[in-house]
Amino acid sequence: MAFITANWNPLGEAFYRKIELYEMGWSLRDGLKECLVAAAPYGGPIALLRQPQRPSSSARPQLEIYSSSGTNMASFPWKSGPVRQLGWTVCDDLLCIQEDGTVLIYDLFGAFKRHFSMGNEVVQNQVLEAKVFHSPYGTGVAIVTGASRFTLATNIDDLKLRRLPEVPGLQGAPSCWAVLTQDRQTKVLLANGADLYILDNTSCTPVTPPGLSPQACSIVNMAVSFSYKYLALFTDSGHLWMGSANLKDKLSEVDTKVRTPPKQMVWCRRPKSQQPSVVIMWDRLLLVAGECTDTIQYTLDEESVCVAELDGVRIVGGSRHELLQEVPSACQDIFKIASMAPGALLLEAHKEYEKSSQKADEYLREIKEQSVLGEAVRQCVEAAGYEHEPETQKTLLRAASFGKCFLSNYPPEPFVSMCRDLKVLNSVRDYTVGIPLTHTQYKQMTVQVLIDRLVYRKLYPLAIEICRYLKTPEYQGVSRVLKHWACCKVQQKEEPDESIAHAVSVKLGEAAGISYSEIAARAYECGRTELAIKLLEFEPRSGEQVPLLLKMKRSQLALSKAIESGDTDLVYTVVTYLKNEMNRGDFFMTLRNQPVALSLYRQFCKHQEQDTLKDLFNQDDDHQELGNFYVKASYKEKRLEARLSLLQSAVDEYNKAKNEFAAKATEEEMKLLRFQRRLDEEKGEALLGLSLQETLHALLTSNFHKQAEQLYRDFRVPDKRYWWLKLTALAEKDDWEEMEKFSKSKKSPIGYLPFVEVLCVRACVRAAIERRSEGEISTVLSRCSPTTDRALLERLNRARSTAAKK
Repeated sequence: MAFITANWNPLGEAFYRKIELYEMGWSLRDGLKECLVAAAPYGGPIALLRQPQRPSSSARPQLEIYSSSGTNMASFPWKSGPVRQLGWTVCDDLLCIQEDGTVLIYDLFGAFKRHFSMGNEVVQNQVLEAKVFHSPYGTGVAIVTGASRFTLATNIDDLKLRRLPEVPGLQGAPSCWAVLTQDRQTKVLLANGADLYILDNTSCTPVTPPGLSPQACSIVNMAVSFSYKYLALFTDSGHLWMGSANLKDKLSEVDTKVRTPPKQMVWCRRPKSQQPSVVIMWDRLLLVAGECTDTIQYTLDEESVCVAELDGVRIVGGSRHELLQEVPSACQDIFKIASMAPGALLLEAHKEYEKSSQKADEYLREIKEQSVLGEAVRQCVEAAGYEHEPETQKTLLRAASFGKCFLSNYPPEPFVSMCRDLKVLNSVRDYTVGIPLTHTQYKQMTVQVLIDRLVYRKLYPLAIEICRYLKTPEYQGVSRVLKHWACCKVQQKEEPDESIAHAVSVKLGEAAGISYSEIAARAYECGRTELAIKLLEFEPRSGEQVPLLLKMKRSQLALSKAIESGDTDLVYTVVTYLKNEMNRGDFFMTLRNQPVALSLYRQFCKHQEQDTLKDLFNQDDDHQELGNFYVKASYKEKRLEARLSLLQSAVDEYNKAKNEFAAKATEEEMKLLRFQRRLDEEKGEALLGLSLQETLHALLTSNFHKQAEQLYRDFRVPDKRYWWLKLTALAEKDDWEEMEKFSKSKKSPIGYLPFVEVLCVRACVRAAIERRSEGEISTVLSRCSPTTDRALLERLNRARSTAAKK
């Protein structure tokens, strides 16, 4: 117990402890001197920009990236412009902000990703100071220029630059400033001497902190809490003011007795803690101030940097990496000297039990008499999560497990969950991994984000083991990790395509949720087209294969895959792409080698592109289809000469196809058209475009019997059809006299009965219509036979409808 509390320091009602996370693995000759340093939160990586030891030296600055344990991840000479600030995005990408306002983005391993500019005004006036901040909108960048103007980018992934209003009386950089996120808006809080201003999109508003010491003449440093809820101001009089970030409430004010402006100031407030606390760092002094007048002081024996965390402060030095935090209440209750808390008693009971001492029973009896055994177990489980030493964790969990044995209805979930969490945390805290997450940070971050970070660091085996251990759904866990591994694998240019494709297929196998097309796309982006094609062979979904093949200009293969899929829409997509990308001749030749695609394209052309259809038939020397095409086209043509020309073309094509029947039928149609035109010109009859039967009917009803006879003979109309048409036409006209002559002149080949039927029906129809009798008309309709003329039936139906309305 004494060992655990040996490094505890009291401050008000709370205790603070400094835990050593790692002995740093890097080898820095002069520590962090002359280094620009940036460390990512949540146990993230550390970036150093090391300046040459001699300013006159021709050596370039060196940019180095390390894990939190000091393991080197990247190192390269800096060849770009002077850097004002380093910072990390929420995705652990490194931002390097140059004095000309250019922001360069690198990944964890020093690979350049992209860059952007903070605007022309920044280029002209240069960057004096810059800050990288995180907000609900993402990672942002704020700068102040030589013209004393602030420019803000709230989200670098959706870049929208905002130039904030001018600050009255500000010359050069402010004495200190910070970025706030309030009311869904990002603002800048700055101090110019003793004056405080808040800058938003449209205004510069002076503000006054409530209860600030009157001894202060200037505000020299400020810090915003991790959650942006609290603000700390350090004045030239040595006073530290702590309050809400909206400057409406004061939490406390402490006289630090130090008037020198600090190098760094960060909040050290634990979630749900009632005590405000701020860590202030000078060259050789680290001071923790809270709401009481006392402070905690630590001596620094090397150059260090403070990194704000959700539940504490990381202190990175040249040789050590430490965590300073308020001791959680569960740990205080258990380990505080002479504590009688339930968890402390249970821990003592378990220790005595392991010694086979009867005192174990006395402690348990005392806990049971107070009915706090469940609370004791809860405290031990919770405290285990806050401890970094595995042995301390095990001691607390064994005590909790011992206490659970005497409870009949204690839920096992909290205990099991904590055991799992600690196993994961201990694995990522390992020196070789170097992610010193606390349990609070882990819960805030979530498992998915932790897996993402491991994947980003290319720690694939560990990520897979954690996914399997936590039984994460495959598509969210193992499959996702394997996909990232494969995307990284295809970028290894020293390995041949065949070996990479084989390794990927063996490793991924039938893993659920894996899209080989995404991996192939990554290979193509890296310039490895052949590897991408090999990987696409493992993609079972043609809909995923085809778009990438088209992008890679492998259109023939894309067309084959689309046809194999049986998806006509996919085939149409490829054909349309080929039509736009190829010249006409190559396009048609490509389709000739793919009968399915050609057939589908013909169907499309029939409805959308008739001229293209003709070109296809010409390309294939398909004379039969060309003849059909010309015949169909003639029906749409209104001009007679054009129609005759199309029909003649059809005859020529039918002859080439040796289809004598079709050629002869087309010639007959041309002959009819010419006959109709001659009659139109001579008699003024509108016959053009009518069929043979319709023409005969029109001539007979117009008393052009000679012309009808000529048409009957020239076109060899069957006798029965011709005499029936003539008889029907005479009946329609009610030309009884001509009908009588016709009946006496020749014997009708259609027989007497039809002749009589027409006469009777006509007479009945006339009588029924004249009387306007709905009943009589219905009777006549019922007596009509299937051979009754359609026009007569329509006339009867119209008459019946008229009679019914009256």
